[in-house]
Amino acid sequence: MGKSPDDILKAVKDEGVKFVNLWFTDIAGIVKSITIPESELPECLDHGVWFDGSSIEGFARIAESDMYLVPDLDTYAVIPWDAGDEKTARMICNVYTPQGEPFIGDPRGALKRVLDEAAEMGFTFFTGPELEFFLFKASPDGATLPLQPHDHAGYFDVSTDLALSVRRQMVNALRAFGIRTEALHHEVATGQHEIDFRYAEAITSADNAVTYRITLKAIAQMNGLHCTFMPKPAPFINGSGMHTHQSLVHKSTGKNAFRNGENEYGLSDIALHFVAGQLTHAKAMAAVVAPW
Repeated sequence: MGKSPDDILKAVKDEGVKFVNLWFTDIAGIVKSITIPESELPECLDHGVWFDGSSIEGFARIAESDMYLVPDLDTYAVIPWDAGDEKTARMICNVYTPQGEPFIGDPRGALKRVLDEAAEMGFTFFTGPELEFFLFKASPDGATLPLQPHDHAGYFDVSTDLALSVRRQMVNALRAFGIRTEALHHEVATGQHEIDFRYAEAITSADNAVTYRITLKAIAQMNGLHCTFMPKPAPFINGSGMHTHQSLVHKSTGKNAFRNGENEYGLSDIALHFVAGQLTHAKAMAAVVAPW
């Protein structure tokens, strides 16, 4: 059973939260945020928060600018690096039109629609993204150019530099959001890393990926580093990727819909159709802007 508005109001009071960040993304996956003081939270929970959609990449024209955010109460969490006198929590939101309809251009809403279609077909869709990232040194004036990787280590190398502590701080911050990490290690290129979190139903996994990016950037900045998920931030060294494990599970039985031990490669007909569909739409998926 999900959280209720009363649950959120009680948590805010008990935890001494002073502000709440309402997160959503534009069509390119860039995280946007509107902050409200805790005194405005009851109204937010009752009827959402209005904002100008025409100012968001790919959302609306000026004449269609009015939109509002409805928070997903189950995403409430205190932001671990904003836990001082101005303690701040966050909730991830869905975007709605003035007519009370889900906005068709909201990436989270689009995923929810697809998951509803999958549910009608009897499936639950699970994903497990693995995000690679770089940590670069910042100069005393805050500039990141020219790019300077913070270390000279390589794949799975054991090191005693700053990143060892930074990665652990990142994991602790992710844990505060309820994100379960499974492994953390240095990647192939100098200054490149990976922290893997556990797979989940696709909407939770997508929320975790959004939270992951914000969290790692914040923790890096607190340590005087710049974190980037750009696919190719520097020439002559490996780029970063985000490959995603995917699976369908039968809702009625909880069994893996992709597995059939009697067929070649152990794949079911459903798995083969799934792969064929992704190959058919590969060009469109590749055209999506990487959310760095």
